Amino acid sequence: MISIRPALTALIVAVFATAASAQQVTQTDITRLQDNIYQAGSDISELRQRDNARANQLQAELDEVREEVIYLKVKLRKEGSLVRSEYADVRDRIADIRTTARGDAQNAYSTAPPTPARGTAQPRAGASTQTTTTAGRAGEIPSGTEMDVRLSTLLNSGEAVVEDRFEGTTLVDFNVGGRTLVPAGSVMRGVVTSVEPATRTNRTAKMTLSFDQLTVNGRSYPIRGTVTQAIEGEGIKGEVGRVGTGAGVGAIIGGILGGFKGALAGILIGAGGTIAATEGKEVELPQGSVLRVRFDAPVQIQAVR
Repeated sequence: MISIRPALTALIVAVFATAASAQQVTQTDITRLQDNIYQAGSDISELRQRDNARANQLQAELDEVREEVIYLKVKLRKEGSLVRSEYADVRDRIADIRTTARGDAQNAYSTAPPTPARGTAQPRAGASTQTTTTAGRAGEIPSGTEMDVRLSTLLNSGEAVVEDRFEGTTLVDFNVGGRTLVPAGSVMRGVVTSVEPATRTNRTAKMTLSFDQLTVNGRSYPIRGTVTQAIEGEGIKGEVGRVGTGAGVGAIIGGILGGFKGALAGILIGAGGTIAATEGKEVELPQGSVLRVRFDAPVQIQAVR
């Protein structure tokens, strides 16, 4: 008689291995969490137009969850695995924030208008109505928009570590419909998402930068920004007022390329904002360097009247 025990054992092992593999948390899962956080930020931005206090509360919760995602990302990179329940807990918290933000926004938008005082003209049946909020009107930074940002600190691939934060300020007013949506001097926050310092065996140092937050008039918005160009900042002091303010987005870059040092020497920028050194040295972006940042998704900004 032929024994089926070895075959059955192998089948059971394969089934459990497949189940375990299906439960493993991958970098794709972490990326999905980051995408969900961005979408939650957009939901909160829409809610902010009607209920700023509630939006601030949800934003604080989202900031905490964002830190959790960073922790999971670093843990996965260092240890190679994550407990599925840790991932599921963060995923569910983001979903709850999105559900709350969208539900509150829907309720805010569907709130019935106040009953007009006696003697006030009533709109005729079928006539459209429009509500104007005291918070101002919303505008949009379209996906694909590029803004020029001057670094506030030095960045060096030999010293930077993943998740390092840095900031820069916008050089040019971004105008929509004759209104300044993002004034020059607005703060844009970035993060080092990967870094490979130069070594004896690795002659090509690399550093990837992403931008995740834009602060306009004291209010912060989640963004998804990718570096597309790096310009040497020497010589631009005093030129911003002449070239930038009120000009079209990117005008300062044209000024730099036309009369200043131009692109930073010794580096190349590839897909996803990865900056690579080309001369066997560290990637170094001095304080004052100008980065051109592309918005990879639209952002709703609360315009100030």
